Amino acid sequence: MNETRPGDAMLTDWREAAARFEAVVGGAVVGQARAIRLVTIAIFARGHVLLEGDVGVGKTTLLRAVARALGGAYERVEGTVDMMPSDLVYHTYLADDGRPRVEPGPVLRRAEDLSIFFFNEINRARPQVHALLLRLMAERSLTAFNREYRFPNLQVFADRNRVEREETFELPAAARDRFLMEIGMEAPRDAEARRALVFDPRFHDTDALIEGIEAGVLDHAAIGGVARAIQHGISASPAIETYVVGLWEALVRPAGAGIRLPGIDMEALVQGGASPRGVAFLVRAAKVRAWLEGRDWLVPEDIRAVFPEVMAHRVFLEPVYEMRRATIVPELCRAVFDTVPAP
Repeated sequence: MNETRPGDAMLTDWREAAARFEAVVGGAVVGQARAIRLVTIAIFARGHVLLEGDVGVGKTTLLRAVARALGGAYERVEGTVDMMPSDLVYHTYLADDGRPRVEPGPVLRRAEDLSIFFFNEINRARPQVHALLLRLMAERSLTAFNREYRFPNLQVFADRNRVEREETFELPAAARDRFLMEIGMEAPRDAEARRALVFDPRFHDTDALIEGIEAGVLDHAAIGGVARAIQHGISASPAIETYVVGLWEALVRPAGAGIRLPGIDMEALVQGGASPRGVAFLVRAAKVRAWLEGRDWLVPEDIRAVFPEVMAHRVFLEPVYEMRRATIVPELCRAVFDTVPAP
């Protein structure tokens, strides 16, 4: 007989709430079930997300829908080449009386209630701005106006401009490693979803679409505690632990694992990356996936389901291969799964 542990009922209730959350967001963002599931995993894993995708595929709509269903405050900034770190913290202006004024910027405007902070086109901002954002992501705190602000519920979402190269500043490896996931979004492949997006007037007015979403489906202030309970409540067998370590080793040293990719010197392919922190994030996300699937133990499918989004951006290739990473890294991930036997 299975023993009922303290907290099991709470996690069951939260799993039902998470399913309702996905359904609510999915009603406004059609054809993006995988992206919605991954964002849900990131929320309960307490990780930040970098969204990838072409213009107009629904990245902002997805985040606005998530913010409304999640509850808490939502702020968005647009990356620009002239942005300064201080622009995130405060802004100055001349009041009607001609005297200067200083007011909190987007990060501090809602202070401790800030739940989702969306940085649009993050690679248009300079490295100095990235540095401040990284501290905010890592510490969930900021010092300004002679006091420390804490953001216990904060999750940062960002996207990159992948088309234009002028006046952009790519994120360094350390910055990308701070994101739990890089989630790719494409236009829906399903014909019915494409038809709805083009012809259904409901999807033409984004503001009205978001307003129609049920607000506060999840209690954003309680998710931190639920996240900790999930990590303690989902177990990994010794076989799964061995499997994860094997995947890690094959990803970092593919030549030693016997992986061969056409036209590539496998000994010189991987420069570095896939740190212990990244693999810990992988397990963290996999545990949330297992919980969402109604299990309290990990299976190989949980690892595989989140592996590309958690690990691919943590693999740093030699410069000669970096321009082809969009094709090489997915092939490498597939080869890793084919090579390492699952328990």
